[in-house]
Amino acid sequence: MGDPRLKTELFESFAQVGKGLSSGKRLELLDLIAQGERTVDSLARTAGLGLTSASAHLQALRRAGLITARRQGTRVYYRLAGEDVARLYGLVRDVAQRHISDTERARIAYVGDGTQAIDRDQLMDLIRDAAVLLLDVRPREEYEAGHIPGAVSIPLEELQTRLDELPEGKEIVAYCRGTYCVMAHDAVRLLQEKGKAARRLDTGMLEWRIEQLPVERVAALSRQPQSRAA
Repeated sequence: MGDPRLKTELFESFAQVGKGLSSGKRLELLDLIAQGERTVDSLARTAGLGLTSASAHLQALRRAGLITARRQGTRVYYRLAGEDVARLYGLVRDVAQRHISDTERARIAYVGDGTQAIDRDQLMDLIRDAAVLLLDVRPREEYEAGHIPGAVSIPLEELQTRLDELPEGKEIVAYCRGTYCVMAHDAVRLLQEKGKAARRLDTGMLEWRIEQLPVERVAALSRQPQSRAA
């Protein structure tokens, strides 16, 4: 029969992961880091946090074994500890969606509803037939860290002023960070208001990575696309 003290120690180690996930802001930071390696100041700015608060959340995520850090000069860069962390984060969202009734209400309140979506298989068929422009509306740094092959980058905040760059007569499919990202919804609404045929991918970059589909990234120096596995 096992030692109860050692069993308790084992289960407490499991609980460290749960403690790391026990904050909405930490989950938001994981959502951002899942898009690619980020500095603390970039994460703080995007998540609407002060540097001190962001650093404290990041340290909690590190203690939970969910992210790692590396230093380059005076900057510290954070990344997921592994692709299994992305899958875990995805499962947390899925469980909440299935079993917590308020999640769907909160989702609709945040992203809105009514924008038409297509799934990954439909997107691949359209890309194969060259029948669609795939538009990545995330911030440029996230696009450079990794994007769906062939996607064109126009961040949502620039879309209004760059509409003339979009080809006439071709449908546009927009995507962003993931299933619960509002940017693709907002992009589709804006494009449709301007008379463009537009839909959104029903998932996003997080789910693309979880499925280990091909990802392109932009090299920091050359800015040339390089294909790699997710």
